[in-house]
Amino acid sequence: METAKKSYFREGGATPLLEETIWEHFSSVATRFPENEAVVSIPQNRRLSYAELSRAATGLARGLLGSGFGKGDRIGIWATNNIEWLLLQMATACIGAVLVNINPAYRPKELEYALKRSEIQGLFVIPSFRSSNYVKMLLGLMPELKEAGSLKSGFKDFPALKRVVLYDPSAPEETVRPQPGFTLWQEVLEAGEGVTIEELEAVTQSLDSNDPINIQYTSGTTGFPKAVLLTHRNILNNAYFSALALHFTETDRLCVPVPFYHCFGMVVSNLLCFSVGACLVIPCEHFDPLAVLKAIEAESCTAIHGVPTMFIAELESPEFKGIDTSTLRTGIMAGAPCPPVLMKRVMEEMHCPQILIGYGQTEASPITHLTHIDDGLERRTETVGKNLSHQEVKVVDLSSGETVALGVVGEVCFRGYHIMKGYYNDRDATAAAIDADGWLRSGDLGRMDEDGYLEITGRLKEMIIRGGENIYPREIEDLVFTHPKVAEVAVFGIPDEYFGEEIMAWVELHEGESATIEEIREFCKEKIAHFKIPKHIRFVDEFPMTVTGKLQKFRMREIAVEEMEKGS
Repeated sequence: METAKKSYFREGGATPLLEETIWEHFSSVATRFPENEAVVSIPQNRRLSYAELSRAATGLARGLLGSGFGKGDRIGIWATNNIEWLLLQMATACIGAVLVNINPAYRPKELEYALKRSEIQGLFVIPSFRSSNYVKMLLGLMPELKEAGSLKSGFKDFPALKRVVLYDPSAPEETVRPQPGFTLWQEVLEAGEGVTIEELEAVTQSLDSNDPINIQYTSGTTGFPKAVLLTHRNILNNAYFSALALHFTETDRLCVPVPFYHCFGMVVSNLLCFSVGACLVIPCEHFDPLAVLKAIEAESCTAIHGVPTMFIAELESPEFKGIDTSTLRTGIMAGAPCPPVLMKRVMEEMHCPQILIGYGQTEASPITHLTHIDDGLERRTETVGKNLSHQEVKVVDLSSGETVALGVVGEVCFRGYHIMKGYYNDRDATAAAIDADGWLRSGDLGRMDEDGYLEITGRLKEMIIRGGENIYPREIEDLVFTHPKVAEVAVFGIPDEYFGEEIMAWVELHEGESATIEEIREFCKEKIAHFKIPKHIRFVDEFPMTVTGKLQKFRMREIAVEEMEKGS
């Protein structure tokens, strides 16, 4: 009797891993392509070549050293997408400081958690954006900022914090000081005038590719975020091998609507471009579908990144048909499950034939899997592809932890250069996530085929157990999404006295459409088993989401349970 093949795959690859720091690699790219456009910020009406970006980042790195920061110090940034964000990203890499990405949607309590959890020593912040007044929130948390000399006296509730730096993306060198306790961007640059290039180079040359360089917080779709500690080697290689998978070169121009604070933006967009000399186009500070479409046309972008909800918004934009997106070639859709119907629309209607599906998680730097540009339509729409070079993946049984047979659903696990150093100052959480053999448990459910292609069937915590039947929301979502009236759908389980759990679906219809609950149920009949048809269906105008566009099912479940309790 033939033994079933196990769900394990290792991708080798002829190209060796990069064994250099981010700044070393970036410097070599900037030297090769000095006149290439490195970044175009449409909201700021600014453009920088690679030579200009390198000079500006070097000046800021000297300023950080002159301001008392150095290797291993944690420097946070609380801001929307702008050129200064990129400069700080590269300047911290230059001196070995750990950049801490802070979600611009955070409110004071969440900010307080992030500052304390990562023991942030320096914080860069913009004055405000839309309804978020960052200065006001900071003053509420740190009354010391109202007084001059706060650097010397320190912050009572934030003992690690040395300095809060304020900058205005519209005019960083002309910002008016709103409060005496803030340091200005220009003052940081001036602090670097006493630091020589030789002193900076000595610091840069002392760095190692295995040094930690970044803290990113998990998105918090299923609970409170953790501080993920990543190294130069983690994120530089992840960006570089993602670029190779896209066949990216110095001639490509990537439109980036995803937020920089997120690993999709910082690593798979910013570093991806800088790893090969491509141009990064910032269409907007915060996602705006029309601004994205206009940027693609105006800047002749060859690639576009985004999460599924972003692509849906772009395709549903009333102005979509009047905008030329024919320069697009490729890009990555990731961050959440992608319905096959949406993938086909992006390929055909957005003229993006080589768009790839990406999959991964922050703890894995983040990309673990990408489809290939020459994959057939089925694999490019129904799987997340194969793992990147120099990575291992396996699918294990939920109870025993043993590797399951090909085609069997289990928990997906990763191992390789891309696995995080750990959760910052949290050995217990790190040990719970990564086993003694270096395998990271993803918390995702999936199955693998004989060629190593992975299909994600759902989140371990999202799996619905109804009357003993294991039900994967992704399967139901993919089906309901094919209904011609449906624009978006989210399926999750809610408590049920008889079955333990019942299925609920939140459905958003295309603008101008109307439907009934029975119509959706009838659509599901004959296509999936009766026990998978949602018992509860709710039509909504919007979903609770993270700032990156991930659906927050735990919040939907909370809302649904609250409404059920009120109605009982």
